[in-house]
Amino acid sequence: MFNNIIKGFTTAGKGLNLTLKHFFAAKNSREVLSVKADNYFKQLPGNATIQYPHQTLPVPETGRYQLFVEMEDCIVCDLCAKICPVNCIDIESIKATEAIGQTSDGTTKRLYAAKFDIDMAKCMYCGLCTTVCPTECITMTNQYDKSVDALSLLNYQFSAMTEEEATEKKSAIEKQNAEKTAAKQAAALKKGG
Repeated sequence: MFNNIIKGFTTAGKGLNLTLKHFFAAKNSREVLSVKADNYFKQLPGNATIQYPHQTLPVPETGRYQLFVEMEDCIVCDLCAKICPVNCIDIESIKATEAIGQTSDGTTKRLYAAKFDIDMAKCMYCGLCTTVCPTECITMTNQYDKSVDALSLLNYQFSAMTEEEATEKKSAIEKQNAEKTAAKQAAALKKGG
């Protein structure tokens, strides 16, 4: 029984010694090393964590973080929304009455983006949307810190089209389609009559 008491005090002393060692070593800040550094995994003295936001970890070049869409290059093909495994991309397109411009790689744009929303609260950062994009307008940035007060603030809206503009574009294409249908019917009547 006396041996157990001595073992208990010895064990408590070792634990206290280790705790005090870490406590006094914690006054030193941890040096932030690049992932490429040879001693990146070496245990360094000091705090176990970095002092964020005063210190930040370097971002790897191949990291997958916040999504960004360059709307000038988007052809509204909807491939990113179709491949997304968690359905975090919501796109609504409106067909244009004529070509509306070109992307930076020369692709002709024929659709308006009435809505292009990405819900980053749902996003699992897989990068599939960036892979299938034919114009490379959707990319992953090196921005990883997006702390917000409400989840709704993580829903990013990239399209700048207003409801009035969308209604105007929809009525223009409907009018053009109606004119084409009337012209086809008139041509069929002429041919048949």
